[in-house]
Amino acid sequence: MVGGFLSIELLTGFPICNLATNMDKHSKIYIAGHRGLVGSAIMRNLKQKGFRNLISRAHADLDLIDQKATEAFFAKEKPEYVFLAAARVGGILANNIYPADFIRDNIAIQTNVIHEAYRTDVKRLLFLGSSCIYPKLSPQPMKEEYLLTGPLEATNRPYALAKIAGVEMCWSYNRQYGTQYLAAMPTNLYGPGDNYHPNNSHVIPALIRKFHEAKVNSQPTVTVWGTGSPRREFLYGDDMADACVFLMNLPADNYSSLLGSDESKTGIFKPPLVNIGTGVDLTIKELAECIKEITGYQGEMVFDSTKPDGSPRKLLDVSQLRVLGWAASTNIADGLISAYRDFIKAEA
Repeated sequence: MVGGFLSIELLTGFPICNLATNMDKHSKIYIAGHRGLVGSAIMRNLKQKGFRNLISRAHADLDLIDQKATEAFFAKEKPEYVFLAAARVGGILANNIYPADFIRDNIAIQTNVIHEAYRTDVKRLLFLGSSCIYPKLSPQPMKEEYLLTGPLEATNRPYALAKIAGVEMCWSYNRQYGTQYLAAMPTNLYGPGDNYHPNNSHVIPALIRKFHEAKVNSQPTVTVWGTGSPRREFLYGDDMADACVFLMNLPADNYSSLLGSDESKTGIFKPPLVNIGTGVDLTIKELAECIKEITGYQGEMVFDSTKPDGSPRKLLDVSQLRVLGWAASTNIADGLISAYRDFIKAEA
């Protein structure tokens, strides 16, 4: 057997196939969701590294929920590599108000893109998920193998289940068709291109808006949801993008070792899953204090304990990615300063 192909088959239980090579500067690359925080960061990173044959479509031009439109797009463009960053996302409030929308839209998007990637022989696909796929009371830090080992956090269960379905789709297509689809689970993301909507944003953009508006309006207090005690890990968007491009550019043997195993043949529960994070967390209170200082707000913080805290702690185990040679480089203070500048620019 040539090279490491036999050892890969024994490890994964998948049929041996032609292993896709990493991207080169002329590769045709589709970034789904290129206007969001995740997709825009991946687009910037690829351009900075000299990739020029990049494909993108605004939602007005291509609705990935539409199966026929997605099929026509892939049939015409035939991308070689796909970053699947398109998703319906939001914070605790949005997840509580629109649970049906979150599970329906995300399952539709990823189902259409993953299937059309298979139909048009995409070489590699990277599916972007979220750390909320892990159980609410998962051991910390959370390893990839903890997937499906306990109940999910109720406030975002529909979104988490949709993302788990995406992981399983990648796994199943690899098993049945010999595809090269990998799922990356980033921790909580923030940075340029974030959504600062007062009702539908995640914790960092929501707090940036709150503290900034309180400063501008000379409000005496800012109310922060929850007790402030939960611990969270945060990853700067450009670091996340760099990790994604790093993964898609791994040599064939290293990349294929991440594609999961056929548990029915190997007896090993190993999903095609890689955590992306910093390996460091802080409390929501510490985060709020940092944002308060960066925005220059002089008033007081009040914690509303009647609002949900979510999981008590969410810290990813990132040892698998570090062994491969990648680690985050942006500390939380520098990242928040950049995020605040982006918010000011967006509001101008």
